[in-house]
Amino acid sequence: MTESTAEQAETFAPPEQFAATANVGADEYERAEADYLSFWAEQSRDLVDWHEDFGEVLDWTNPPFAKWFVGGRLNVAYNCLDRHVLAGNGDRVAINFEGEPGDSRIFTYAELLAEVSKAANTLTDLGVRAGDRVAIYLPMIPEAMISMLACARLGAAHSVVFGGFSADALRSRIIDAEARVVITADGSYRRAKPTSLKPAVDEALSSGDTPVEHVLVVERTGQDIDMTDGRDQWWHDTVGQASPEHECEFFDSENPLFILYTSGTTGRPKGILHTSGGYLTQVLYSMKAVFDIKPESDVFWCTADVGWVTGHSYVTYGPLAAGVSQIVYEGTPDTPHQGRWWEIVEKYKATILYAAPTAIRTFMKWGEEIPAKYDLSSLRLLGSVGEPINPEAWRWYHRVVGGERCPIVDTWWQTETGAHMIAPLPGVKSTKPGSSQAPIPGISVDVVDDTGENPAGPEGGLLVIRQPWPAMLRGIWKDPERFKDTYWSRFPNTYFAGDGARRDADGDIWFLGRVDDVMNVSGHRLSTAEIESSLVAHSKVAEAAVVGAADETSGQAVVAYCVLKDSRDDDGADLDALVQELRAWVGKEIGPIAKPKHVFIVNELPKTRSGKIMRRLLKDTAEGREVGNTSTLADTSVMDAIARQLRD
Repeated sequence: MTESTAEQAETFAPPEQFAATANVGADEYERAEADYLSFWAEQSRDLVDWHEDFGEVLDWTNPPFAKWFVGGRLNVAYNCLDRHVLAGNGDRVAINFEGEPGDSRIFTYAELLAEVSKAANTLTDLGVRAGDRVAIYLPMIPEAMISMLACARLGAAHSVVFGGFSADALRSRIIDAEARVVITADGSYRRAKPTSLKPAVDEALSSGDTPVEHVLVVERTGQDIDMTDGRDQWWHDTVGQASPEHECEFFDSENPLFILYTSGTTGRPKGILHTSGGYLTQVLYSMKAVFDIKPESDVFWCTADVGWVTGHSYVTYGPLAAGVSQIVYEGTPDTPHQGRWWEIVEKYKATILYAAPTAIRTFMKWGEEIPAKYDLSSLRLLGSVGEPINPEAWRWYHRVVGGERCPIVDTWWQTETGAHMIAPLPGVKSTKPGSSQAPIPGISVDVVDDTGENPAGPEGGLLVIRQPWPAMLRGIWKDPERFKDTYWSRFPNTYFAGDGARRDADGDIWFLGRVDDVMNVSGHRLSTAEIESSLVAHSKVAEAAVVGAADETSGQAVVAYCVLKDSRDDDGADLDALVQELRAWVGKEIGPIAKPKHVFIVNELPKTRSGKIMRRLLKDTAEGREVGNTSTLADTSVMDAIARQLRD
């Protein structure tokens, strides 16, 4: 993928007034480059309240296992709540919650501290102690954030599981994390209908061989659900009755904060481990430098779900540690109408909006006359997250939503990196549609070829990170060898991000997409191997190959090719029913977000002589391109047959 010279040359300078009041200036890059460890030490001491100061900034004696801010002690929840209340900002709104049915709740920082304290007291009564793990399986409601902060307050690591995942996916994560408690809800609202959550927890725990001792249930929809005596308790009967007073402990800077599971190329989810001091430092720095946050006046809205890392860093920890007011919305952009987001921006006078390109492309389809009905003049900064934003969507976002006055920060980062890594500083950089541009101060990235050398000119290569960073993952839970093999084995002492990228003539970075078999569907990373395993588990499927095909709305769409066990099943009218059955099967086994957009029933898959499936060729057909070189196939006629079947 190559941007045209015209697109590379098109830039948008920061508005003069924005640049004049920006939190950081151009000299920030120079200071960070001169001594990056001193730079991060300064940021940490400035932005984080340490109960005990750290001695050593970085311990890198056992790479790739880093320790940041060694010897320091802190409490992440204290940094998100107590310090703001003690500073006299307890009356500032922390959360403006908007439910999908139209209900709303407001929590000041003082009120949120009280709720988190009650939840921490309840978890303590249930036996949760520092070092334990708690699974959280909740919709996008304040109780999700309250639960996360209560765990942080106790020094217990939380593992949030996206509410769209199936019982099997939930179960595997509970068992791997050895979670003692699950926090869930009876259900949630999705497109004006209540959907269930608690039955998935019951199914996940039904075999009785999990470590779970207690289940806390938030009443959200009022659905009838089963409650298991001795195990299940209502949130309102426990947290609702607990004391709002709780004195927090302080923990080592490397105390585990959370485990977040992400898809891996082998199909087995990886438990990404993040700890406390370094993670909080970099998240807070990105709030200051990338989002230019002004706690006294900004109303921040990150539209992500807390089930993903964006919701961890830029819904729960970043905004609250920064002391800003934010919006939390439970529902979808099109319920009850297609102007719902803009209605919320107008209602709460949002100043910063952080959203995925998938959403922007969807709004483009609906037409600019919809946002034009609402007052969006409060917005001063826009952000993009989850996948590369195409230049056309960038320009639409800038013109229609931002009124050509709002800088756009196109951010690149990962579950593994914990916080922003590459993004333009909005008061410094002239932005380019479609490019994340440059690493933030204190971060060192590079683009290399397969040999680890910089490619000549504008050729594409592989994105790598050259030196440790504060918010970096500390490992894969219970699997240090997999951590080393997955991220650090391709190039010596260098983190390989798994993304392709290139630099333009100005040195700015353009992303080319994933180079492994992990798809990016609407900002959600899904493993092809995991979906293939699900399909092959169906009684009628012998083999399956899955690819991510370019999709105008979701960035990538899941496309599956299946070979049936019995060719008699490949019959006329029954075939359509089977295709729908297989799509539904994947949705049930993994979750609705993994449901293939297309399932093609084929007679054979293209394989090399060694038996490797050539997914590259299947991707060509899925995207409507002429099939590439087939010379390495054991049977070159296979792709002709597949192309013919798809045409038919």
